[in-house]
Amino acid sequence: MNDRYDAGHGGDQQYELVGYDEYGQPVYRQAPAQQVPQQQAYDPYGTQVPQGYGQGYGYDPYATGHGQVPQQHPQGYGTGYDTGQQAPGPAYDPYDPYGQTAVTGLQAPVAEQTAYIPQQSAPPGTAEESGPRTGDTRPERDADGQPDYRTEQFAFVEEPDGDSEDVIDWLNFTENRTERREEAKRRAKSRLVALAVVLALVAVGGVGYMWWAGMLPGASSDEQTGTTTSAAAQKRDVVVVHLHDTKNGGTSTALLVDNTTTKQGATVLIPNALALTGDDGITTTLAKSVEDDGSSGTRDALDTVLGTDIQGTWRLDTPYLNNLVGLVGNIDIDTNADVPDPEAEKRGAAPLVTKGKAQTLSGKMAVAYATYRASGESQNAQLERFGQVMQGVLRKLSSDAQAATVTVQTLAQILDPSLSDKDLGTFLAKLADHAKGGDYKTEALPVQQDGTLSAEDSDSVVKNLLGGTAKSPDAGDAVRVGIRNATGEKDATEQARVAVLNGGYTFLDAGTTATSQATSQVTYSDAARKQDAVEVAKTLGLPAGAVKKGETTSNADVSVVLGQNYETTAATGDAGTTGTTGTTGTTG
Repeated sequence: MNDRYDAGHGGDQQYELVGYDEYGQPVYRQAPAQQVPQQQAYDPYGTQVPQGYGQGYGYDPYATGHGQVPQQHPQGYGTGYDTGQQAPGPAYDPYDPYGQTAVTGLQAPVAEQTAYIPQQSAPPGTAEESGPRTGDTRPERDADGQPDYRTEQFAFVEEPDGDSEDVIDWLNFTENRTERREEAKRRAKSRLVALAVVLALVAVGGVGYMWWAGMLPGASSDEQTGTTTSAAAQKRDVVVVHLHDTKNGGTSTALLVDNTTTKQGATVLIPNALALTGDDGITTTLAKSVEDDGSSGTRDALDTVLGTDIQGTWRLDTPYLNNLVGLVGNIDIDTNADVPDPEAEKRGAAPLVTKGKAQTLSGKMAVAYATYRASGESQNAQLERFGQVMQGVLRKLSSDAQAATVTVQTLAQILDPSLSDKDLGTFLAKLADHAKGGDYKTEALPVQQDGTLSAEDSDSVVKNLLGGTAKSPDAGDAVRVGIRNATGEKDATEQARVAVLNGGYTFLDAGTTATSQATSQVTYSDAARKQDAVEVAKTLGLPAGAVKKGETTSNADVSVVLGQNYETTAATGDAGTTGTTGTTGTTG
């Protein structure tokens, strides 16, 4: 490797070395033109070559000498390049690149120094460490005379890479993006958990409220524990109302119930055949009790049978019902039958009340519909119409207690001492509020043919609506009377049933014969029941000659076959009085 530069070779232009680039390569520039007799040789390490040295091939930038080279060469020598200072001595041969003397062939001794390359750190122990370089250093040479560079002579500078910052930024961005995603997932999971907890609490609260309010199936029929009040423990206000038909006779009874716990109202229709026990311990019917015992005795008897606590009695005669409907501005109900006008002079006249949906009834029409009982119908059909009229009145009555009280006072009734006009007005206002809100129902009390209540049939009404317990009177020694209809009239069985129940007997339905029978018969199988058979015949209006000993129907103490001589009358709406057959021969 030859790093020297011949300034005068290859052209007229002269170049000088100005330094080395960052990779250790020499950098040259064109030397300015100068007219000098003798041109001084350029030494890249800042030393001067003695005059007289030639410029050609006598330059060796790495040549070492054995002596101090003088700063000025003897005249006559050509200008050349020399990188080191040499001690005074014999003149050098300008054509000896390694500084051998032309005369003796010996090189002047010099102090050996380590070579130094610009742009690199100087090896330890050199002048570069402590300050600016004052002299040139040259590398050692190998066996072939070439410069021998060592690794420690080079300093490897790590160049800053602009892409490194981009890589760091990208890594930071990726890390931040991942953290944001993880944080978003954690927040979403937390929201889902919170939402699930809220929905669970809402569901539990809703079910709990429905259970407490008795809105769940079975919640009101079975006694509940916890926050739900059992049906028996719910607070109710109960008033019994008796509708008296002042024109045709007979009564219709219903219980008006305000459940203050569940905020619901109800009308419980009670058939006249319901068996009650009077103050004297004798079994009677509801119709007979209303007629004989009055309001107080009937109210106490109903409490005994139904297990209720009735606060008052409201006697509502048909003329007052007429006025009440007029005061509330007529009523709108769904009618289930065409009701003839009782004042019509001709048969076939247009009905007073027409069967249909949402029929508007005046006071007169409401009375006719509430007391109507068609031929062959049971009293339950008439009771159902009465219940429709009462609920229609409540829907039109004011929900304000004071306004409802004014309506009651306007009727100018003489009320029962157990119920004042203010108490009745306040009570009816509460029921009116339930009826307008749809929290009102009307149901009939299921009564068996013998006037008693069965636990299965009456449980839904007595326990759920009234909060009581059905307790029919014990039959004890009451005579069981079986009735078979052989008159050919459908109404005969119903009339006989009412008469038997009113007489304090137990009624048993023995059915209807296929063919009619002219005379009636009363039979008994046990001689001890002969007197009972005579009393039954009197109760039904039959002659004493109709009584004889014979077979009786199953479970009956006395059997009766109603023949065509049994007098029947048209139904008047009161199951307690049916012509002559229902009021005669009553026995204790």
